[in-house]
Amino acid sequence: MNEAIVKTDFNFPNQKNLYVGKVRDVYNINDEYLAMVVSDRISAFDVVLPKGIPFKGQVLNQIAAKFLDATADIVPNWKIATPDPMVTVGHLAEPFMVEMVIRGYLTGHAWREYKSGKRSLCGVPLPEGMVENQKFEKPIITPTTKAHEGHDEDISREDILAQGIVSQEDYEKLEAYTHALFQRGTEIAAEKGLILVDTKYEFGKKDGQIYLIDEIHTPDSSRYFYAEGYQEKIDRNEPQKQLSKEFVREWLMENGFQGKDGQEIPEMNEDRIKQISERYIELYEQIIGEKFVKADTTNINTRIENGIASCLKEI
Repeated sequence: MNEAIVKTDFNFPNQKNLYVGKVRDVYNINDEYLAMVVSDRISAFDVVLPKGIPFKGQVLNQIAAKFLDATADIVPNWKIATPDPMVTVGHLAEPFMVEMVIRGYLTGHAWREYKSGKRSLCGVPLPEGMVENQKFEKPIITPTTKAHEGHDEDISREDILAQGIVSQEDYEKLEAYTHALFQRGTEIAAEKGLILVDTKYEFGKKDGQIYLIDEIHTPDSSRYFYAEGYQEKIDRNEPQKQLSKEFVREWLMENGFQGKDGQEIPEMNEDRIKQISERYIELYEQIIGEKFVKADTTNINTRIENGIASCLKEI
C-alpha cells in the first residue's frame, strides 16, 4: 500500500499553534490564516482508528475544495488556496459552537433514534410510520453542539437560542445558508446519479461576516445514496447502495464497537484498509465526475510542508 499520512508537525513563520483534530492538523498563522492538512486518519463514533487510509486526505480535501468553489455564491467561505492535494489554506474565523446538520432522509443516527421509539429529533417532530432511508417531506435541520473532545450532542434550535450559543439573528442566517447549501449539493449530486442524503456544515465569523468553514459534502461529513434503485430498495426493505463513511461504522458495529468504554477497535488488516481507500476514491469519482489522480507519495511530508510555506509567502 502507499504511505498514509497520520501525523504532521511543521513549524511555519508566524505560526501561533497547531491544533490536531480527529482527521485534520490545523496550523494557526498569526491568528489570521489557517493551513489545514487533511490527514489520512479516519475516525468513527468520535474515535480515531489506529491506522490511516491512503489517499483519504486527498479525496476529502479535493472534494471539499470543489464544493467550496461551487457554493461561494451562496455564502463566503474560508478557502483561499489549495497549495497541495491534502491542504487548504484560508481565513481564520471564530467558529460558532454548533454544527448545522441537515437531513433529507431518515437514516443513520436519525434512524437509530427513530427505531428506538423517539418521534422528535433536536426538537423537530418526526411523523409516525416512516421506514429506514425514507425521504422526509422536506429537509430537517438537527443541530449538534460542537465538542472540543468526546461526542457532539444533539441540541434543539430553542436551546441554542435560550443558552445564547448563537444569536437569533445569526442563527436564522445559518439556517438559511444550510438549506441553500444542501439544495445546491442535492442538485450537483443528482447530476451525477447520486442522492445527497444528509450532511453537516460548520460556520464561523470574521470581521462581522459569516463564513462557511471546514469541509463540505465529503464522505466524512455527508452521506450519499445511488439514485438508481433507491425506490425499489425502499419498497423491498433492502439496504441502500451508498457512498459514505457509514459502511465503516457498520463494519465496526458488526464487530462490537460503537466507541463506548471498554470496547476494543477491531483489527484493520491490509485488505480492510485497501477496501476503505477504494471506497473513498469511488465516491470522489462519482460525486466529482472525474478520474481520481493519486498524488505522488514520495517524500510526502516535504511536499506538503513546501506547498504550505510557498503559499503563505504569497498571501
